[in-house]
Amino acid sequence: MIKGILGKKLGMTQIFDKNGVRVPITVLEAGPCVVQAVKVEEKDGYNAICLGFDETKESRVKKPQREYLKSKKVKPMKFVKEVPCEGKPDMEIGAEITNKMFEKGDFIDVVGVSKGKGFQGGMKRHHWKGGRDTHGSMFHRAPGSIGSSAFPSRVFKGHTLPGHMGSEKNTVQNLKVVDVDKENNTILVKGAVPGANGSYLVIKYALKKPIAPRKQEEVPETQGESKE
Repeated sequence: MIKGILGKKLGMTQIFDKNGVRVPITVLEAGPCVVQAVKVEEKDGYNAICLGFDETKESRVKKPQREYLKSKKVKPMKFVKEVPCEGKPDMEIGAEITNKMFEKGDFIDVVGVSKGKGFQGGMKRHHWKGGRDTHGSMFHRAPGSIGSSAFPSRVFKGHTLPGHMGSEKNTVQNLKVVDVDKENNTILVKGAVPGANGSYLVIKYALKKPIAPRKQEEVPETQGESKE
């Protein structure tokens, strides 16, 4: 069984539940994704499938990848990632995966890249307290002394300092699926996910939550096993 799918963040909105409580919602576009490669444990050492999302022009793909996709008769995609599988994958190259794998009530983990905020000072980046706000102190948002007196007369490794903030890979766990729109390939999840609108995401079943039981299709009595 495949454990995830690729998608895109469309934006945030809100809905009201049956009790009239406002629920913050993030709308995710999940698939359709195309299988570009299949990894099996016997050959590659692990089970996974390589998915592609959001079709692009052939001229925007590197030549080795373009020739490989041509040989497999698969269209090039903008966002390509490997997704692990539980057991040997039974999918073929070129197969399409949609958001039908998710259902209302499931819990998912979303992996994305946070918004970049450029170079920021210590008060914004690490929540420093800062200096006095009184008039004439001349010390409000500056780093100040960061040494260790006469001994060891150096700055310890890992000390918080101003620098580049944001644009990092983040994972938000245990987001509840509120609704699944299978016609428009969208998923509504409760809460926020990393990244700006339009950024790409990896949407996986929650690692710390069990998968909700699926409804089994009823089998007609004529097709069932005989009790005799």
